[in-house]
Amino acid sequence: MSILIFLIISYILLSISLYLLFPKANVKAVKGLIPGVNFVEWCKIIGRKPAYALWLLFPIVNIFIYCGMAVDLVRSFNKFRFVHSALAVIYAPAIFTMIALNKKDVYAGPVIPREEEYKKQVADAIKTNKPRQLEKLKASPFHKSAIREWTEAIVFAVFAAAFIRMFLLEAYKIPTPSMEGSLLVGDFLFVSKAHYGIRTPMTVAMFPLLHNTIPFIGSESYQEKPSLPYFRLPALESIDRNEPIVFNWPVGDSVYLSPVRSYTAQQVRTNKDVAADVGNAKLITRPIDKKDHYIKRCIAIAGDSLQIRDKQVYINGVAAENPDHMQFMYQVQSTNLNWERVASLGIKVPQNKIVPYYLDQEQVNALKSMDPAIRIEPFDMTPYSSGLFPFDEQHFKWTVDNYGPIYIPKKGATVSLTPETIALYRRVIDVYENNDYEEKGNQYIINGQPATTYTFKQDYFWAMGDNRHNSEDSRAWGFVPHDHIVGKPLFIWFSTKDGNMSNGINWNRVMTSAYKMK
Repeated sequence: MSILIFLIISYILLSISLYLLFPKANVKAVKGLIPGVNFVEWCKIIGRKPAYALWLLFPIVNIFIYCGMAVDLVRSFNKFRFVHSALAVIYAPAIFTMIALNKKDVYAGPVIPREEEYKKQVADAIKTNKPRQLEKLKASPFHKSAIREWTEAIVFAVFAAAFIRMFLLEAYKIPTPSMEGSLLVGDFLFVSKAHYGIRTPMTVAMFPLLHNTIPFIGSESYQEKPSLPYFRLPALESIDRNEPIVFNWPVGDSVYLSPVRSYTAQQVRTNKDVAADVGNAKLITRPIDKKDHYIKRCIAIAGDSLQIRDKQVYINGVAAENPDHMQFMYQVQSTNLNWERVASLGIKVPQNKIVPYYLDQEQVNALKSMDPAIRIEPFDMTPYSSGLFPFDEQHFKWTVDNYGPIYIPKKGATVSLTPETIALYRRVIDVYENNDYEEKGNQYIINGQPATTYTFKQDYFWAMGDNRHNSEDSRAWGFVPHDHIVGKPLFIWFSTKDGNMSNGINWNRVMTSAYKMK
């Protein structure tokens, strides 16, 4: 609603600026206030056909069309400097009003036909080899120096690339093995931001083409304020179970940065190794759209009940379909294996050649066929299951391989608040849905009122890696809110072996699907 109000106010200011400006172009002022008519008259003033205004009805394209029309309008009043064009793009109503109120600024005629005539004269002078004529044409306001040409080209390229990255398509690299063997370390993906609904930017003061840190420097690449409210355009499709999704790390709003990755305050507080890795780093807060990007498989959607029993995921009581190359950790003992052949199967051999091996069932069978005397034992993850979400060992004795049942919140659904359920949904109520929440004794106070139930404001999802024993996922930090969803992986456009170009290229993975189960 807030962003809608912002757009309405911006349009009203634009209309007022056109109302003030139109009389200078011999157009009735009132036409600047009439929706649709104002853009048609705008096209006429700059020398475009009235039908050109129809491009403004096409999402995404209309932003480029609008910016071009704004620049052409100020140029029709002989405002040709780079600063004039920049201001027209950044905030057109401001420069339109300035021109309208400045008595010295006059309408010079439609800029489009004048510029076309200039280009024709330049082309004719070059064709007929008239250097003196070319020199005279440099006095034209349409002439641009080489520096100006390059500056505008670079600015446009950066703007276009940042725009595409922000709204349509972004490239991602798989940095960790949590999705092996479906997505490998070193895979480069294209991710669509339109499939699940384009999320408009919330953080506006930022370096273009960077996410949340500046390379080499390591500092944040943005300012948290000013910011825009969350808004998402209609989705092309819903999020389905068992498809990979890219999302902002839900618990990444307050993090410590190490040279390798970011950690939450809880991870630093409860893990000595993590604390040593972080050192004296300061706690950093991040808005939703600047939290780290994660890619996992959406195991459960809003309204589902999820449970893991002996490694098998159950959704609403039914065994879920498993990815073909789902991996678990094993301990392997053998003296007769050909290690080069083992590596050729895509198996990473640990230094001690015993543990850990992360294998899918095909790899297990292949190892058994290589050495009938081999011992391959599933690794017991129970001792390594402390600190799981919802971080309440008093009420939840869950492990990595035996987890739940847990209800995935759905917008409009209501749950009772008890000592057991509050551990599951406390962060949802307090952080993800921005309520004023506190606990007083056995009471749950939401926005100043005691509550025994809570109704969810948005949908949530449950995400897990295909490498089930080597994935920091929803079992570690909980639900993925809908407003954290970034997009849908489409295909792998490039892939390096083990994430290092020097190791070679995985040609068999280039231009392959990034979202199929198989």
